[in-house]
Amino acid sequence: MLIQRLVAGAPKVIRRNIGILAPSFQQAQDPIQQLFIDKIREYNSKSQGGKKLVDVPPEIEKEKNSELERLKKQYQIQGDGTQFPNFKFQDPVVEK
Repeated sequence: MLIQRLVAGAPKVIRRNIGILAPSFQQAQDPIQQLFIDKIREYNSKSQGGKKLVDVPPEIEKEKNSELERLKKQYQIQGDGTQFPNFKFQDPVVEK
């Protein structure tokens, strides 16, 4: 039953994804559209894949770091805070 749903829904998903991605694979005909695409690519290269802020003054970077430190102290976060915590549950000792 699940396979039938997947087979029936696959063409719709493929059409949607191609419809969304098609403009990014094509050459832009409008100069404003081309400028927009160039700016998006430039921003992506500057941000190194979204890992840091782009073209910010040192004051903003300092303020961001101070806010992150405040949140780490407030919520008692260990490390960088971007990874999900590892929980270790131990079974209690049961006496017979």
